[in-house]
Amino acid sequence: MFTKTSRKPLALLASAASVALLATACAESERDPDADTSAPFVFGSAGDIKSLDPFLASDGETFRYSRQVFETLLEHESGGSDIVGGLAEDWEQSEDGTVWTFHLRDGVTFHDGDAMNAEAVCANFDRWHNLSGPWQSSNNSYYWQAIFGGFADNEDEGLPDSRFVSCEATDELTSVITISQYSSIFPGGFSLAAFGIMSPTTLEAIADAEITGEEGDYSLPEYTSVPGTVAGTGPFTVGEWNRDQAEITLDRFDDYWGDPAGFDTLILRAIPDETARRQALEAGDIHGYDLVAPADVEPLVEAGFQVPTRDVFNVLYLAFQQETNEDLGDIEVRQALAHAVNRQRIVDTILPAGGEVATQFHPDTLDGWSENVTTYDYDPDRARELLADADQEDLTLDFCYPTEVTRPYMPAPRDIFDVITADLEDVGITVEAKSYEWTEYIGRTNSGECSLYLLGWTGDYNDAYNFLGTWFSVKNDAWGMDEPELFEAMADASGNPDAEERIEAYKGLNEQIMEVLPGLPISSSPPSIAFAPNVNPPNVSPLTQENFAEGSWQED
Repeated sequence: MFTKTSRKPLALLASAASVALLATACAESERDPDADTSAPFVFGSAGDIKSLDPFLASDGETFRYSRQVFETLLEHESGGSDIVGGLAEDWEQSEDGTVWTFHLRDGVTFHDGDAMNAEAVCANFDRWHNLSGPWQSSNNSYYWQAIFGGFADNEDEGLPDSRFVSCEATDELTSVITISQYSSIFPGGFSLAAFGIMSPTTLEAIADAEITGEEGDYSLPEYTSVPGTVAGTGPFTVGEWNRDQAEITLDRFDDYWGDPAGFDTLILRAIPDETARRQALEAGDIHGYDLVAPADVEPLVEAGFQVPTRDVFNVLYLAFQQETNEDLGDIEVRQALAHAVNRQRIVDTILPAGGEVATQFHPDTLDGWSENVTTYDYDPDRARELLADADQEDLTLDFCYPTEVTRPYMPAPRDIFDVITADLEDVGITVEAKSYEWTEYIGRTNSGECSLYLLGWTGDYNDAYNFLGTWFSVKNDAWGMDEPELFEAMADASGNPDAEERIEAYKGLNEQIMEVLPGLPISSSPPSIAFAPNVNPPNVSPLTQENFAEGSWQED
């Protein structure tokens, strides 16, 4: 019925043409100090931003904007996944991993002229820790809860205790953050874009901001009425957020502490359709875009465009919500679904070259990936047998998918949905299709409203817990899975300071998860990003964390 998998290398690059170009496109270029920087650089994003406040976001497009404007205590090296200093020039932790001391850069100022110092850092952490009301919804404070747990005063008994204890400014440039216990989440958690540091003046101006609406249908504060909008310390400042045109304009911050941005103006323009993004690049309306359709890579390269491909750091999955439809609580039904889906066909016909069928819930580029997980080969006959054994030969399931969006792990949601639907119907399952625009889709899937749905993850930092713990550390509505032993093992693994033991524990967790089968990992794939021929592009990041300040116009 089941087989064990053996590990093999994961291909990282899309095509021979892309490979040849990658070294050129990603290499650091010498910036001409006399080059004209005045022309705006326009980048085609897959969607509009969610909020000017990164704390409220959990989506890549908002974080793409916020990383240009706000900086975090730590960040990742340009083009890589190693943790380096951000606003903190260096840092250390106590022996038990509960006290983190950050030594801040001297001479850094916010866009509004405020000084960036230890008190400003602590004011941000204190603000997040003390939020209340709708701010405590996981839809509005997702990353705080994933990293720091609950709040100073939890208003929902389902919220965990806060992992954050305090932030103290011991001197002007030293912030000491105390957490309740060791966790492998750190130091990576301090690098997340959701924790971009805002100026004290901004914090005061937005102190009374409100979130209105109800769970699954919240309206977030826009902050566009705040003088100077919102201020961070990054290489770009916020200009105008035109919600009608779905684009945000950022201006170079001339007093930036690091190298000045190579463009005077950066415009992030939402173009949800991947074909429309390609056409806009070809027409010269934009100068770069993300998530290039696999079929477009080689034609763009042949036309002279630059199309570097990121390393693999993501996973796409089909989730089984075990409470929305009680039939999915039966392991035989979940196994039947897993055997019914031809994942190799999705990899071969929809995903970019270098994509591969995923056997577990994180890519094999991360430590903790196991060679011994239970796998579920494509076997429609076995799927029918399992459905018969479960007395579910007439099973009906609703199946949700997102529209007007592409993601690094999911370049063509409707195409993937169609393949899976055909496979499920082939084994006798009736599929009721439901589609939602991305923002609504995330709210509905997080709230457990879809029996089956497509989603995935691009890693935030280089630790297996960033994948496994994100989904399977506690019971949540997105999965409807209640496995106390698994949750306890996840906490034990994350809390183990011995790296070798922790990695072995992650391997065991991957094996345990694939026995429980909360969903079906589908694939991991290398997403491509495109730039015009006259652009010196920024280094591309496997974490999709490009710093556009590194880019510039090429000399004529």
